[in-house]
Amino acid sequence: MFGKNEVLETIDMVEKEHLDIRTVTMGISLLPCIRATAEETAAAVYDRVMQKAEKLVPTAEALSREYGIPIVNKRVSVTPVSLLTAAFPEKSILVGKALDRAAHDLGVDFLGGYSALVHKGTAAYEEIFLRTIPQTLAETERLCASVNVGSSRSGVNMDAIRLMGEVVKETARLTADKNGLGCCKLVVFCNAVEDNPFMAGAFHGVGEADTVVNVGVSGPGVVQHALSFVPDADLTDAAEVVKRTAFKITRAGQLIAREAAKRLGARFGIVDLSLAPTSAQGDSVARILEELGLSVVGSHGTTAALAMLNDAVKKGGVMASSRVGGLSGAFIPVSEDIGMIEAAEAGQISIEKLEAMTAVCSVGLDMIAIPGDTPASTISAMIADEAAIGMVNNKTTAVRVIPVPGKTVGDAVEFGGLLGRAPIMPVHGGDASKFIGRGGLIPAPIHSFKN
Repeated sequence: MFGKNEVLETIDMVEKEHLDIRTVTMGISLLPCIRATAEETAAAVYDRVMQKAEKLVPTAEALSREYGIPIVNKRVSVTPVSLLTAAFPEKSILVGKALDRAAHDLGVDFLGGYSALVHKGTAAYEEIFLRTIPQTLAETERLCASVNVGSSRSGVNMDAIRLMGEVVKETARLTADKNGLGCCKLVVFCNAVEDNPFMAGAFHGVGEADTVVNVGVSGPGVVQHALSFVPDADLTDAAEVVKRTAFKITRAGQLIAREAAKRLGARFGIVDLSLAPTSAQGDSVARILEELGLSVVGSHGTTAALAMLNDAVKKGGVMASSRVGGLSGAFIPVSEDIGMIEAAEAGQISIEKLEAMTAVCSVGLDMIAIPGDTPASTISAMIADEAAIGMVNNKTTAVRVIPVPGKTVGDAVEFGGLLGRAPIMPVHGGDASKFIGRGGLIPAPIHSFKN
């Protein structure tokens, strides 16, 4: 139960420090929806999602009013669609459109799960499915796609990575009239998790219960505010402040998650501790790092500061809840973090530095706008680098880059809403096409051999 002081602190966090529940995400198993044809499967998928998530939005809105904590997003994640359409992969778009229609009719902002798990190999039906992603994202509005191309136990599937570079480019081309917006809804993972409530990478894992509720709670502004009271503390004490703050944030998230699951007749899944920034002032992970003493994010010392922040957030969260999961750490999306945006605009942070930071934080190269003429092989190489970091370090990494058609370094792009804005960042001009063209499987590291 919450004590009086905790309630008062939470109210203060909401009113002054941008604390919110970033998302309440309902995960739904669609395995019972598999039928003999794509048309029948799509119809069953729509009906099941509408039935299971019918009360998701009104329940979240009611909880927000009752507890006084903003719930920004209401979302749904589903079983990877490639598993549902294995018998007719070329018609997967029909299921994708049915899911998008359900998302619209339910009033959720995003629905995740147009996904494939190809971390050790790509079956023929999966390759066909992957090639449907660009058209599907171009012809839907709220549907999100993700692909897992590697893991610490299996290695990295370079054949899939080669194809995904082409998929990203084609997605940008088909959504050129929206600045390549389709790529904002497409994530390529290594070590993808089954209980991630955040988009665009959420899907409902086959090991999950029939329906679950996962909550992502976010409070970069709360953490920055807490650190502002200890400007001269050493880093040990600063980490303790972050840890205590993460504890309080997680308590709020667990309260909402348990109550939402109860009212929706679903199982309480996890609370994701990730500090997910927005482009609003006072809601930035970059500003936390600068509060720790960096003159600007991207300078030397950024990776060390981020490592400390990420670890302290996890330690505080696991003290507050035994149901911590998802990604849980600190996100560093460029277009969705005002501090990152300004650092990129000033040329203070590069893709190479962001890559180094991904070795110690949650996820990876996220929401980065790059020149529209970037070769598919270069995008594949970026994915391969991130997958290697994830594989070797036993962590989730990902790439969500947007090669914006017609744009180059010096230009900027506006995506709107939570997706924010971004300058076009320079990409290394070296050619990786021969390396990517080799294909095959990068073997798992020796430490993967555990039994």
